[in-house]
Amino acid sequence: MSIAAATACEGLRDGPKGTVTEIVDGDTLLLDTGRVVRLIGIQSPKLALGRDGHSDWPKANEAKAALIALTFKKPVLLRYGGEEIDRHGRTLAQVFVQGEPQIWVQQAMLGQGQARVYSFPDNRACLAELMAAETRARAGGLGIWGDSYYRVRRADRPADLLALAGRYELVEGRVLNAEKLGGQVFLNFGRYYKEDFTAVIDARALRQFADVGLDPVKLGGALVRVRGWIDDRDGPRIPITHPEQVEVLAVQ
Repeated sequence: MSIAAATACEGLRDGPKGTVTEIVDGDTLLLDTGRVVRLIGIQSPKLALGRDGHSDWPKANEAKAALIALTFKKPVLLRYGGEEIDRHGRTLAQVFVQGEPQIWVQQAMLGQGQARVYSFPDNRACLAELMAAETRARAGGLGIWGDSYYRVRRADRPADLLALAGRYELVEGRVLNAEKLGGQVFLNFGRYYKEDFTAVIDARALRQFADVGLDPVKLGGALVRVRGWIDDRDGPRIPITHPEQVEVLAVQ
C-alpha cells in the first residue's frame, strides 16, 4: 500500500535519515545507524520475543511481515511530533520511506489493518490522519480487524471488560452521565459506579480537552469510543490522559 506523504501531516520536525536493517515487530525497527525506532502513534500486535510470561498476540507475525514489506532495506526519514526518546532509549518518530511516492509508514500500517492508533499525551501529532486510516481498515475488516481479539468492546458488558484488565482495548458505548469530582471527570457508562465501566479523565488531561474545545462534562448521553489500558478499580475502567483517547460518535 503506497500513500503519498508530502502533505500527510503538518507540523513535524525533520529528524535523521537511515536505512532499515532489521524489523523487530510490527511497530519497531532498526536503522543502519544503530538507532532503534518505535513507530509513534500506532500499536501493532506484539511478539513475545523471548520474554518470560509473554506470548505472541494474534496476527503479530502478519504485522511484522507487513512492516518488512514496507521498509526493509529502504531509506527512511524520521520526523518528530513530540518527545523524541522513550525511557528505553528508543527513538519515537513518524517514519517516511523515501522515494516516489513517499510512504508514511504508520498510515500505511493502519490502512492495511496491521495496527491500532496508540497515542501519548506528550506525542499527539498526526492523530486525526491516523485515526481516519484506522477507521477505514476497521470498517473493511482488514488485518487485525478480522480477528475477534481486537474487536471493539461494548461498554455495557462490564464483566467482559473486567476479564480484559491489563489489555489495551477500544470500548464503545453511551455515557450515562459525566461528572467532575476532585479535579477528575468520570464518564460513567452504567448506574453502578463500582461495577460498571468508567473512563476517568485526569486533571492534566482536562487542560488538553479545554485546548481542543471539548468539555467532557457535557458528554452525558453521548455515544463515544474510548481507547486505552483497562484496569480494575471499582470495576473496569480506562484512565484518559489526553483527548484523542475519546472519540465522540454521536451526541444526544
